[in-house]
Amino acid sequence: MNDMNPSKLLQRELMGISAVWWREYKVFWREKSRIVSSIVQPLIWLFLFGSGIGASLSVENVHYRDYIYPGILTMSVIFGSVFFGLYIVWDRKLDVLKAVLVAPVARISIFFGKVLGGCTDVLLQVMILFAFAFLFPAVDLQGIPQALLLLLVTSIALVSLGLALGSLLESLEGFQVISAFLVFPLFFLSGALFPLDERLPSWLTGLVILNPLSYTVDGVRGALLGMNRYPFWADLGIVALFALVMLVVGSVMFSRMK
Repeated sequence: MNDMNPSKLLQRELMGISAVWWREYKVFWREKSRIVSSIVQPLIWLFLFGSGIGASLSVENVHYRDYIYPGILTMSVIFGSVFFGLYIVWDRKLDVLKAVLVAPVARISIFFGKVLGGCTDVLLQVMILFAFAFLFPAVDLQGIPQALLLLLVTSIALVSLGLALGSLLESLEGFQVISAFLVFPLFFLSGALFPLDERLPSWLTGLVILNPLSYTVDGVRGALLGMNRYPFWADLGIVALFALVMLVVGSVMFSRMK
């Protein structure tokens, strides 16, 4: 097998990646309840939480509901991406993963196929949420491509994180507890629901700066509302570095999975 022509070897690995991606895509569309909940939950946050607080609060003359729209998009990516790793645990319990791992392709190819599948699922959810952007007057629709690029890179990072956790943990309950322990602080310390300004305590400001998802929210908010602290390409660069680190960590954990 090692003597195979390099071009044929590459073709085989690409076919393996494509097959894994296609399986994840089909699984996503079969689970209608998952699709509905992934769309309804962010909309509930926007129209109940956003409208309730927005009745008495605005940020820089922008309605609070409009202000948190980029944050809710990021929330959808965070939860959808990290919890994608749950399917690794589930597939292992059903011995489905064992059948995939014995295929004549490298484990890293299977890993990348799953990353692509998870990112595709998450981006489809995000694109549906973008269809509601016209309901938020402050949102600049021309900024959607930039926002989508940043959310894609974020999804790559977090799907890789979810797969790393799924490779380490053997129970569904354990995965849910550990991932929730990571996800909620990442979300609430990202500035998704509140402005990052001088009014924050210094210790909280430090945590926010260290949180890579703060730069996702900042970049998406800048693209859609023009309200950003850092240049877009600086935000993208930091998130891309985070994605690279998570890809390496995730691929190593997945390759060592028993």
